[in-house]
Amino acid sequence: MGLTLTPILAGFAARAAGIDLGQPLDGEQIASIDRAMDEHAVLVFRDQALTPDQQLRFARTFGELDLGFKKASKSATRLQYDELLDISNVAEDGQVADRNHRKIVGNLANQLWHSDSSFQAPAARYSMLHAVVLPAEGGETEFADMRAAYDALPEPRKQRLAGLSAEHYALHSRFLLGDTDYTEEQRRAIPSAVWPLVRRHAGSGRELLFIGAHACRVMELSLAEGRLLLMDLLEHATQPRFVYRHVWQPGDLVIWDNRSTLHRGRAFDLSVRRELRRTTTLDA
Repeated sequence: MGLTLTPILAGFAARAAGIDLGQPLDGEQIASIDRAMDEHAVLVFRDQALTPDQQLRFARTFGELDLGFKKASKSATRLQYDELLDISNVAEDGQVADRNHRKIVGNLANQLWHSDSSFQAPAARYSMLHAVVLPAEGGETEFADMRAAYDALPEPRKQRLAGLSAEHYALHSRFLLGDTDYTEEQRRAIPSAVWPLVRRHAGSGRELLFIGAHACRVMELSLAEGRLLLMDLLEHATQPRFVYRHVWQPGDLVIWDNRSTLHRGRAFDLSVRRELRRTTTLDA
Protein backbone atom coordinates (compact mmCIF):
# COMPACT_ATOMS: atom_id res chain seq x y z
CA MET A 1 0.00 0.00 0.00
CA GLY A 2 1.33 3.43 -0.90
CA LEU A 3 0.91 6.85 0.64
CA THR A 4 -2.68 8.07 0.91
CA LEU A 5 -3.60 11.66 1.71
CA THR A 6 -6.68 13.31 3.17
CA PRO A 7 -6.50 17.11 2.91
CA ILE A 8 -7.21 19.02 6.12
CA LEU A 9 -7.45 22.56 4.73
CA ALA A 10 -7.71 23.60 1.11
CA GLY A 11 -4.15 23.36 -0.20
CA PHE A 12 -2.58 23.15 3.25
CA ALA A 13 -1.91 20.21 5.58
CA ALA A 14 -3.02 16.62 5.04
CA ARG A 15 -3.46 13.44 7.04
CA ALA A 16 -1.13 10.79 5.67
CA ALA A 17 -1.45 7.01 5.86
CA GLY A 18 -0.31 3.86 4.12
CA ILE A 19 3.35 3.95 5.17
CA ASP A 20 4.90 2.46 8.31
CA LEU A 21 7.55 5.04 9.22
CA GLY A 22 9.24 2.56 11.53
CA GLN A 23 10.39 0.51 8.53
CA PRO A 24 13.03 1.49 5.93
CA LEU A 25 11.42 3.44 3.07
CA ASP A 26 11.89 2.61 -0.59
CA GLY A 27 12.50 5.15 -3.33
CA GLU A 28 8.85 5.54 -4.33
CA GLN A 29 7.73 6.05 -0.73
CA ILE A 30 10.36 8.76 -0.25
CA ALA A 31 9.39 10.45 -3.50
CA SER A 32 5.68 10.32 -2.62
CA ILE A 33 6.32 12.06 0.71
CA ASP A 34 8.39 14.74 -1.01
CA ARG A 35 5.62 15.35 -3.54
CA ALA A 36 3.03 15.54 -0.78
CA MET A 37 5.18 18.00 1.16
CA ASP A 38 5.54 20.24 -1.90
CA GLU A 39 1.75 20.37 -2.17
CA HIS A 40 0.54 20.34 1.44
CA ALA A 41 3.61 21.52 3.47
CA VAL A 42 2.38 19.67 6.60
CA LEU A 43 1.73 15.91 6.86
CA VAL A 44 0.13 14.23 9.88
CA PHE A 45 0.91 10.55 10.44
CA ARG A 46 -1.09 8.87 13.22
CA ASP A 47 -0.19 5.75 15.25
CA GLN A 48 3.54 5.76 14.57
CA ALA A 49 5.08 4.33 17.76
CA LEU A 50 8.67 5.07 16.77
CA THR A 51 11.77 4.36 18.80
CA PRO A 52 14.45 7.07 18.78
CA ASP A 53 16.52 4.97 16.36
CA GLN A 54 13.55 4.54 14.00
CA GLN A 55 12.81 8.25 14.04
CA LEU A 56 16.45 9.08 13.27
CA ARG A 57 16.55 6.54 10.42
CA PHE A 58 13.36 7.98 8.93
CA ALA A 59 14.64 11.56 9.21
CA ARG A 60 18.00 10.74 7.61
CA THR A 61 16.11 9.46 4.60
CA PHE A 62 15.48 13.11 3.72
CA GLY A 63 18.94 14.56 4.27
CA GLU A 64 21.61 15.61 6.73
CA LEU A 65 20.32 16.27 10.24
CA ASP A 66 20.44 19.68 11.88
CA LEU A 67 21.41 20.49 15.48
CA GLY A 68 19.81 23.94 15.26
CA PHE A 69 19.65 25.97 18.46
CA LYS A 70 21.53 23.26 20.36
CA LYS A 71 24.75 24.65 18.86
CA ALA A 72 24.20 27.89 20.77
CA SER A 73 22.65 26.59 23.98
CA LYS A 74 25.23 23.85 24.65
CA SER A 75 22.84 22.54 27.30
CA ALA A 76 22.89 18.98 28.59
CA THR A 77 20.46 16.53 27.03
CA ARG A 78 18.79 13.48 28.50
CA LEU A 79 18.45 11.84 25.07
CA GLN A 80 21.08 9.54 23.60
CA TYR A 81 21.57 11.38 20.31
CA ASP A 82 22.48 15.01 19.69
CA GLU A 83 20.42 14.96 16.48
CA LEU A 84 17.28 14.15 18.49
CA LEU A 85 15.90 17.33 20.03
CA ASP A 86 14.11 16.97 23.35
CA ILE A 87 10.97 19.10 23.02
CA SER A 88 9.81 18.60 26.58
CA ASN A 89 9.56 20.12 30.03
CA VAL A 90 11.62 17.29 31.51
CA ALA A 91 14.97 18.03 33.16
CA GLU A 92 18.17 16.01 32.84
CA ASP A 93 17.24 13.95 35.92
CA GLY A 94 14.05 12.73 34.26
CA GLN A 95 11.73 14.82 36.42
CA VAL A 96 9.43 17.61 35.29
CA ALA A 97 11.55 20.75 35.32
CA ASP A 98 10.84 23.57 37.74
CA ARG A 99 9.22 26.51 35.93
CA ASN A 100 12.37 28.56 36.63
CA HIS A 101 14.59 25.95 34.97
CA ARG A 102 16.49 27.25 31.93
CA LYS A 103 14.86 24.60 29.76
CA ILE A 104 11.42 26.13 30.30
CA VAL A 105 12.55 29.19 28.33
CA GLY A 106 12.82 26.90 25.31
CA ASN A 107 9.24 25.74 25.82
CA LEU A 108 8.07 29.34 25.96
CA ALA A 109 10.17 30.41 22.96
CA ASN A 110 8.51 27.62 20.98
CA GLN A 111 5.24 29.51 21.47
CA LEU A 112 6.52 32.27 19.17
CA TRP A 113 5.81 31.89 15.45
CA HIS A 114 9.04 30.68 13.85
CA SER A 115 10.72 28.59 11.19
CA ASP A 116 13.24 26.11 12.61
CA SER A 117 16.86 27.15 12.06
CA SER A 118 16.04 30.11 9.81
CA PHE A 119 18.91 31.75 11.70
CA GLN A 120 21.56 29.75 9.83
CA ALA A 121 22.67 28.87 6.31
CA PRO A 122 21.73 26.34 5.21
CA ALA A 123 18.45 26.64 7.11
CA ALA A 124 16.11 23.76 7.86
CA ARG A 125 14.10 21.81 5.34
CA TYR A 126 11.79 19.31 7.09
CA SER A 127 11.08 19.05 10.81
CA MET A 128 9.54 15.87 12.20
CA LEU A 129 7.95 15.98 15.65
CA HIS A 130 6.93 12.77 17.38
CA ALA A 131 4.54 12.76 20.35
CA VAL A 132 5.53 10.51 23.26
CA VAL A 133 3.85 11.82 26.45
CA LEU A 134 1.11 14.45 26.34
CA PRO A 135 -0.82 16.53 28.87
CA ALA A 136 -4.58 16.10 29.05
CA GLU A 137 -5.09 19.54 27.54
CA GLY A 138 -3.07 22.27 25.87
CA GLY A 139 0.23 21.98 24.03
CA GLU A 140 -1.22 21.96 20.51
CA THR A 141 0.95 23.06 17.60
CA GLU A 142 -0.20 25.59 15.01
CA PHE A 143 1.13 25.85 11.46
CA ALA A 144 0.75 28.86 9.16
CA ASP A 145 0.94 28.65 5.36
CA MET A 146 3.41 31.27 4.14
CA ARG A 147 2.54 30.55 0.50
CA ALA A 148 -1.13 31.40 0.92
CA ALA A 149 -0.19 34.39 3.07
CA TYR A 150 1.97 35.78 0.28
CA ASP A 151 -0.66 35.08 -2.38
CA ALA A 152 -3.20 37.09 -0.35
CA LEU A 153 -1.08 40.25 -0.23
CA PRO A 154 -2.22 43.14 -2.45
CA GLU A 155 -0.07 43.51 -5.54
CA PRO A 156 1.38 46.91 -4.45
CA ARG A 157 2.49 45.30 -1.18
CA LYS A 158 4.19 42.47 -3.05
CA GLN A 159 6.05 45.01 -5.16
CA ARG A 160 7.26 46.88 -2.05
CA LEU A 161 8.59 43.65 -0.54
CA ALA A 162 10.58 42.72 -3.65
CA GLY A 163 14.28 43.14 -2.99
CA LEU A 164 13.97 43.37 0.81
CA SER A 165 15.80 40.93 3.07
CA ALA A 166 15.82 40.14 6.77
CA GLU A 167 18.56 39.11 9.18
CA HIS A 168 17.71 36.04 11.26
CA TYR A 169 19.60 35.52 14.54
CA ALA A 170 19.40 32.44 16.77
CA LEU A 171 19.12 34.25 20.09
CA HIS A 172 16.72 36.99 19.02
CA SER A 173 13.66 35.07 20.17
CA ARG A 174 15.31 34.35 23.54
CA PHE A 175 16.18 38.02 23.99
CA LEU A 176 12.52 38.89 23.37
CA LEU A 177 11.63 36.75 26.40
CA GLY A 178 14.29 38.33 28.62
CA ASP A 179 16.68 35.37 28.39
CA THR A 180 20.01 37.19 27.89
CA ASP A 181 22.39 35.13 30.02
CA TYR A 182 24.65 33.82 27.25
CA THR A 183 28.41 33.88 26.97
CA GLU A 184 30.12 35.55 24.03
CA GLU A 185 30.98 32.09 22.73
CA GLN A 186 27.30 31.11 22.77
CA ARG A 187 26.26 34.40 21.16
CA ARG A 188 28.68 33.79 18.30
CA ALA A 189 28.12 30.04 17.99
CA ILE A 190 25.63 30.47 15.14
CA PRO A 191 26.34 33.42 12.84
CA SER A 192 23.20 35.20 11.70
CA ALA A 193 21.81 34.55 8.22
CA VAL A 194 20.19 36.94 5.77
CA TRP A 195 17.25 35.75 3.65
CA PRO A 196 14.92 37.53 1.21
CA LEU A 197 11.54 38.38 2.71
CA VAL A 198 9.99 36.73 -0.34
CA ARG A 199 11.42 33.41 -1.44
CA ARG A 200 10.49 30.86 -4.08
CA HIS A 201 9.93 27.29 -2.90
CA ALA A 202 12.28 24.90 -4.69
CA GLY A 203 9.74 22.08 -4.93
CA SER A 204 6.47 23.80 -5.75
CA GLY A 205 7.82 26.95 -7.38
CA ARG A 206 5.43 29.06 -5.29
CA GLU A 207 6.48 32.38 -3.78
CA LEU A 208 6.17 32.76 -0.02
CA LEU A 209 6.98 34.95 2.98
CA PHE A 210 10.08 33.98 4.97
CA ILE A 211 9.71 35.65 8.37
CA GLY A 212 9.22 34.65 12.02
CA ALA A 213 10.60 35.16 15.52
CA HIS A 214 14.24 34.76 14.47
CA ALA A 215 13.98 37.69 12.03
CA CYS A 216 15.44 40.68 13.89
CA ARG A 217 15.74 43.41 11.27
CA VAL A 218 15.20 44.30 7.61
CA MET A 219 18.53 45.06 6.03
CA GLU A 220 17.33 47.80 3.67
CA LEU A 221 15.29 49.74 6.29
CA SER A 222 15.94 51.45 9.60
CA LEU A 223 15.75 49.14 12.61
CA ALA A 224 12.42 50.55 13.78
CA GLU A 225 10.80 50.59 10.35
CA GLY A 226 12.02 47.09 9.59
CA ARG A 227 10.76 45.61 12.84
CA LEU A 228 7.35 47.20 12.35
CA LEU A 229 7.22 45.70 8.87
CA LEU A 230 8.12 42.27 10.22
CA MET A 231 5.41 42.52 12.90
CA ASP A 232 2.86 43.62 10.33
CA LEU A 233 3.70 40.75 7.98
CA LEU A 234 3.55 38.27 10.86
CA GLU A 235 0.12 39.55 11.88
CA HIS A 236 -1.09 39.14 8.30
CA ALA A 237 0.46 35.69 7.77
CA THR A 238 -0.93 34.12 10.94
CA GLN A 239 -4.58 34.96 10.43
CA PRO A 240 -6.86 31.97 11.18
CA ARG A 241 -7.57 31.43 7.47
CA PHE A 242 -3.91 30.49 6.93
CA VAL A 243 -3.50 28.31 10.06
CA TYR A 244 -3.89 24.59 10.83
CA ARG A 245 -4.05 23.74 14.55
CA HIS A 246 -2.85 20.23 15.37
CA VAL A 247 -4.24 18.50 18.47
CA TRP A 248 -1.69 15.86 19.42
CA GLN A 249 -2.30 12.19 20.10
CA PRO A 250 0.40 9.80 21.40
CA GLY A 251 2.24 8.26 18.45
CA ASP A 252 1.61 11.17 16.11
CA LEU A 253 4.44 12.17 13.82
CA VAL A 254 3.97 15.49 12.07
CA ILE A 255 6.30 16.62 9.28
CA TRP A 256 6.38 20.22 8.14
CA ASP A 257 8.37 22.17 5.59
CA ASN A 258 10.21 25.03 7.29
CA ARG A 259 10.71 26.73 3.93
CA SER A 260 7.00 27.34 3.45
CA THR A 261 5.48 27.40 6.95
CA LEU A 262 5.74 29.01 10.36
CA HIS A 263 4.74 27.11 13.47
CA ARG A 264 4.29 27.66 17.19
CA GLY A 265 3.43 25.57 20.24
CA ARG A 266 0.49 26.52 22.39
CA ALA A 267 0.47 26.94 26.15
CA PHE A 268 0.09 24.01 28.51
CA ASP A 269 0.42 23.42 32.26
CA LEU A 270 4.19 23.44 32.75
CA SER A 271 3.85 21.24 35.85
CA VAL A 272 2.38 18.41 33.73
CA ARG A 273 4.78 16.15 31.82
CA ARG A 274 4.97 16.70 28.06
CA GLU A 275 7.51 14.90 25.86
CA LEU A 276 8.01 15.12 22.12
CA ARG A 277 11.10 14.34 20.03
CA ARG A 278 12.11 16.43 17.03
CA THR A 279 14.41 15.67 14.14
CA THR A 280 15.18 18.27 11.49
CA THR A 281 16.91 18.05 8.13
CA LEU A 282 19.04 20.73 6.52
CA ASP A 283 18.00 22.36 3.27
CA ALA A 284 20.13 21.49 0.27
